[in-house]
Amino acid sequence: MKILVTGGAGYIGSVLVPTLLSKNHQVTVLDNFMFNQTSLLDCCHSEKLEIVRGDTRNENLLKKLIKDKDAIFPLACLTGAPLCSKEPQMAEDVILNAMKIILKNRSKNQMIIYPTTNSGYGVGQKDKFCDENTPLNPISLYGKLKVQVENELLDSKEAITLRLATAFGVSPRMRLDLLVNDFTYRAVYDRYVILFEAHFKRNYIHVRDVAKAFLHSLDNFNKMKNEPYNVGLSDANFSKKELCEEIKKHVPEFYFLESNVGEDPDKRDYIVSNEKIEKTGYKPDVSLSKGIEELVKGYQIIKRNQFANI
Repeated sequence: MKILVTGGAGYIGSVLVPTLLSKNHQVTVLDNFMFNQTSLLDCCHSEKLEIVRGDTRNENLLKKLIKDKDAIFPLACLTGAPLCSKEPQMAEDVILNAMKIILKNRSKNQMIIYPTTNSGYGVGQKDKFCDENTPLNPISLYGKLKVQVENELLDSKEAITLRLATAFGVSPRMRLDLLVNDFTYRAVYDRYVILFEAHFKRNYIHVRDVAKAFLHSLDNFNKMKNEPYNVGLSDANFSKKELCEEIKKHVPEFYFLESNVGEDPDKRDYIVSNEKIEKTGYKPDVSLSKGIEELVKGYQIIKRNQFANI
């Protein structure tokens, strides 16, 4: 297939694009390289890869790139609550308005597979799993914009939305601000972390399993289309304290302390059911434990500098 991936040099895209190329798809990447990343250099040998340096908000450019594509993966995003809070207008333009440009210019037979977020569940009910029928209650601008895009996409048809759990793992365009990546980094280099509201829970998924979910959705599009799907590890609905306990198995010197003073600005707290996508045949490959093991190894190579979104 001919596939357009916006934001294809980002954390997810730099894992997804090589995977698509390995499956013999023809891939066009549109990215503004705002973090000066070099994550797709090792793919440039492929004759099936086209890289366009540009902005997903440029309607003339996007219209030209969309024209002959079989599928569109809109990954371009200001990702995460802190960055969207810092740049609210840019967040709205990149997340929402750029998607409106895609919807305006796509043909009805073009498939769209879009990564939204299960942070749209906001604060869930204690011990009750959030599934795709659970009312959405986003508490950040990032979550609200993602939910709005999901609603517009599903109304437009010929689309699948993937409500991704908190991603983790090593990527050529690494991010250290994601929770598992951050806590593991602190374990390796600082040996300690102080937890605020340590009981808050969320779900997790490895970045390679995110890429796998995109390919699974592409291969099963007609069966799955026009629906949202939670994508996460069903055995990893962990609180921050439980996450630290898992990390400590790999870094025994890691020490963590619950603070009775202060609060976490990220108020998300929920557990998630991934049964719907699992029933379509999707199964993640990388456990949380294996991902932490990978991160510990990766942190022998990199140290904190440019590997964050803010």
